[in-house]
Amino acid sequence: MTAKSKRFFVTAGIASLLGIAAMLVLGALRDNIVFFYTPSEIIQSDRSSLQQLRLGGLVKDGTVKIEGMQSVFIVTDGNVDITVRYNNALPSLFREGQGVVAEGQIENGIFIAQNVLAKHDENYMPAEVADKLKQQGVWQGGASN
Repeated sequence: MTAKSKRFFVTAGIASLLGIAAMLVLGALRDNIVFFYTPSEIIQSDRSSLQQLRLGGLVKDGTVKIEGMQSVFIVTDGNVDITVRYNNALPSLFREGQGVVAEGQIENGIFIAQNVLAKHDENYMPAEVADKLKQQGVWQGGASN
């Protein structure tokens, strides 16, 4: 075997190992990625109840009910409403009519949140949420970040 063909096989072997490693890493990440959806997108698509999701939108006025540590509220994008149940203390900046991102799963048509994030000042909303609400024609705020 010549030196040129040895280099070729070594290079091909290294490239194959790197390709396999990349496929394994991407395959593992795919199961752990949390996707962001508006209420309309969640209703239109068929999401499994085990899939972790991020729900973003505005807290609908008059829908927040807090009993002890359990809270129930509705997140809307102007077209579709989704009921959210959260069994922990809400962030201190959580208010009706404000932007919110909830991370969790859908069970029987109700979004069960493990984490709720409220915007941190009057001008901030995550760019993903603001862009999707702008597309829906609901976003009335200023800059998205």
